[in-house]
Amino acid sequence: MGKKAIIAIDAMGGDNAPFEIVKGSIEAVNQKDIEIILVGDESKIARELKSYSYDPSKLSIVHASEVIDMEEAPVIAIRKKKDSSMVVGLNLLKDKKADAFISAGSTGALLAGGTFLVGRIKGVERPALAPLIPNKTGFSLLIDCGANMDSKPSYLSQFAQMGSIYMENIMGVSNPKVGLINVGVEKEKGNQLTKEAYSLMEELDINFMGNIEARDIPYGRADVIVCDAFTGNIILKYTEGFGLSLFDIIKEELMGSTLSKIGALLSKSAFKRIKHRFDYTEYGGAPMLGLQGLVIKAHGSSNSKAIFSAICQGIQFKEQKIVEQIEQRINQ
Repeated sequence: MGKKAIIAIDAMGGDNAPFEIVKGSIEAVNQKDIEIILVGDESKIARELKSYSYDPSKLSIVHASEVIDMEEAPVIAIRKKKDSSMVVGLNLLKDKKADAFISAGSTGALLAGGTFLVGRIKGVERPALAPLIPNKTGFSLLIDCGANMDSKPSYLSQFAQMGSIYMENIMGVSNPKVGLINVGVEKEKGNQLTKEAYSLMEELDINFMGNIEARDIPYGRADVIVCDAFTGNIILKYTEGFGLSLFDIIKEELMGSTLSKIGALLSKSAFKRIKHRFDYTEYGGAPMLGLQGLVIKAHGSSNSKAIFSAICQGIQFKEQKIVEQIEQRINQ
């Protein structure tokens, strides 16, 4: 492949496919020097493309006759639906015909397909799913949150290294602070997993700040939050649910009286800024770190803005040579 980034996208995955997927892709090819491959039902994709103006040399379609549904068993779906938009797209990445693959489809299937089809970087024991979660100062990278429910200390040690590389090179955080989720900040706290992981992580060439508690997360005290996927998924889902419920409570209270409604009107611009700070579409999706190519899990309800942001992630990933950096760091 040449210098121009080639991004393959699952056009059929997610709640808003293919309309929002195509729209975000068009915005990207019209603004960036890239090539995009839309994978999925050719007739449906072509129908959507008729509504836009773009350079056809920068966008192509690879037909896939099947779609993996959310309720399907991930591993079985990957093995049986070989002509699904997800499997075809992952094989494009595996065969080096694309630099990154983006899907808003089934998380389980994407994790299974990424591991089985794309394969791990040499030296990486397990890949990890690493979404950004909001905090008081911006966002933190949560790694792992879905790929490894049962982890070993060595996995967490590698997660710390991969997360540090990603935050520094993709998010622009200089010398990112890495924290290990635990029930207390003391080194001796926790279970066998966290105690052994702590000992491994303090020997790494990263900015390891030690243990952090869950209450530290909203304050942004760590740029990279390391944990096993069972813990990470609970943190992620609680954060999403709490954020949505909090906004609902605020809305109910503000609409409770005439005086509070006036106050809400006066504070409208402030609320918009707060909402913007929690907007996941600004950052695209969750990268699956540790694979031989970039796989990005976009949110299931991703709009065109989120897809555009995920494409930009893919571009940066290639430019910063993240795969090569991870391989070099892990094998030092």
